[in-house]
Amino acid sequence: MSTVAELQKKVKELEAQLAAVQGNAGPVRQKIDVMSSEVVDSNPYSRLMALKRMGIVNNYEKIREMSVAVVGVGGVGSVTAEMLTRCGIGKLILFDYDKVELANMNRLFFQPHQAGLSKVDAAAATLQNINPDVAIDAYNYNITTVDNFQKFCDTIRTGSLTGGPVDIVLSCVDNFEARMAINTACNELNQKWFESGVSENAVSGHIQFIVPGETACFACAPPLVVASKIDEKTLKREGVNGR
Repeated sequence: MSTVAELQKKVKELEAQLAAVQGNAGPVRQKIDVMSSEVVDSNPYSRLMALKRMGIVNNYEKIREMSVAVVGVGGVGSVTAEMLTRCGIGKLILFDYDKVELANMNRLFFQPHQAGLSKVDAAAATLQNINPDVAIDAYNYNITTVDNFQKFCDTIRTGSLTGGPVDIVLSCVDNFEARMAINTACNELNQKWFESGVSENAVSGHIQFIVPGETACFACAPPLVVASKIDEKTLKREGVNGR
């Protein structure tokens, strides 16, 4: 039988979900089957397709065939997911086990009425509203546990639009254990991935492209802040993280 505290917690979660639905109520654009380069105010892709028209990108439409996994939907991950959504990526797969807090409002794209929701569910709702053409899967669990790690691997291996492996994994997490879990999974699956982190003041950070079998893995060549063996609690307190 549920305790009073558990019931109160559930009520708050349901209230937050209701607020999220009400907060997203409003006009939503229809899905667009084919990207157009027509320069009109009603075309959300006109400025992106201009890259093709100017010869900067050969086939911009190919982005709609691509699937990207974003691990960690905090300070780095939420911005990354939003930009990919606005660009018209084919599919986004979001991983996080944290919840939205009012303290996140200073720099994340979440809204006050989403406080209490899981970050992945809140992000999925917001992103779907921004661009309904993007397929979005949200996974609210910690990838570092044994059972969840296997689920994570399976999703990376079969989660693309075609049922195969994703095109790229983007690590936007804020702790060493999660980075090592991603490193292990991508090594096992021969999966290309980006590891990243940024300081809270946005002055410094790191980004690392890792190709199993071609470049050193994260464990062999970690970024300076990890290689220096700085205490992780100090690291997170000073803001060098992805949350």
